[in-house]
Amino acid sequence: MSKLFYPININLDNLEIIIIGGGNIALRKCKNFLEFGKSVTVLSPEFKRDFLEIEEKVDFIQDIFKEEYIDEFDMVIAATDDKETNEEIACICRKKSKFVNVVDNREFSDFITTSYLKRGDLLIGISTGGKVPALSSKIRRDLEEIYDEDFSDYVEILAKIRKEVIKKYSDKTERRKVLKSLVELELDELKNFEI
Repeated sequence: MSKLFYPININLDNLEIIIIGGGNIALRKCKNFLEFGKSVTVLSPEFKRDFLEIEEKVDFIQDIFKEEYIDEFDMVIAATDDKETNEEIACICRKKSKFVNVVDNREFSDFITTSYLKRGDLLIGISTGGKVPALSSKIRRDLEEIYDEDFSDYVEILAKIRKEVIKKYSDKTERRKVLKSLVELELDELKNFEI
């Protein structure tokens, strides 16, 4: 039976994260964490030139992987270009009770990162369980057309109206009915909505 991954959103505030690798995948993972406001450490003997764009937001360790480098970290991303090194990192992480993602081997991973669409507070994760990342990316592109950049405003306005509805309607059935009807409204209708 194939390994199953449980979908979960994690608060990264109190987690220390290290990405081991300096290539394209490591860079993409790094940028994803930065998009969620989380700075990370990246360890590699060499770094893709594009890391210069984000050098002020990332801590770099220019060295080969050594076991002691992961001691102070809670989450480890093994993203080297060497499969054996990535598997070694995973085994060490298990021994040290570190949460690990091996980018080229889901069987060695405690978690996988999904493709996602982020519009303000709206976050839609898309996953094929690590089996077909290209399909996850295609679905994300399709969703980008449905939920464009304006959707972050939609979520914000809807959240404000929801608070007012909760204050106004003490009857839970009536409240639920009003809240259900709100999500059917377009952005312009929400902007003009009065409780």
